[in-house]
Amino acid sequence: MDWQALLLTLKLALVTTAILLAVAVPFAAWVRLSGSRVRGLAQAIAALPLVLPPTVLGYYLLVLLGTRTAVGRAIAAVLGHPLAFSFAGLVVGSAVYSLPFAVQPLVTGFGAVDEAMVDAARLLGAGWLRVVGEILLPLAKRSVVTAALLSFLHTVGEFGVVLMLGGDIPGATRTLSIVLFDQVQDFNDRAANETSLLLLGLSLTALLVLYARPATGKATGKAAQHD
Repeated sequence: MDWQALLLTLKLALVTTAILLAVAVPFAAWVRLSGSRVRGLAQAIAALPLVLPPTVLGYYLLVLLGTRTAVGRAIAAVLGHPLAFSFAGLVVGSAVYSLPFAVQPLVTGFGAVDEAMVDAARLLGAGWLRVVGEILLPLAKRSVVTAALLSFLHTVGEFGVVLMLGGDIPGATRTLSIVLFDQVQDFNDRAANETSLLLLGLSLTALLVLYARPATGKATGKAAQHD
């Protein structure tokens, strides 16, 4: 087992998930509370990574963050190095690629909150932040957990964007998915099987935790009704 790659993958997934929640919560709240006509366009752009091939997304990010563009050169001047082929670059690519997995559960969850409660809060003078913090987030907390888990797991398993944007640099950009690719290329079936089982076990465990919760909640509700 490549423990260095495992730690790097977990670090990347945690950092990416934190960034995505910080972006997705206000975005989903804006979609829910705003009457803007550009909401549909904004949601379409946020969902684009779902249908765009990872290699295409990785290529454009590589070009954008490289030194051949004004944006890339400006970032390199500030950081002292280009974002491409660095851990920071992987974070940017991962956040863009996994954005729909954070946004969509939150938009759905916030959209399911009773409109009457939101309207009542606004009539009582609650501002945007208070509506989000005291109504939307508490009532849609399961959607927040879903968004966090899906973002984390999707980042752990991503391959195309990571390979295009970060390459295969040990300790800097080599994640478990890249390790698995290398092991298959080297016909190292035993090591590839161990890496695959680890990724499979991690994903399955997290999803079992996620999907086990509704059944518990329903059972508790039925028991309460019966009593």
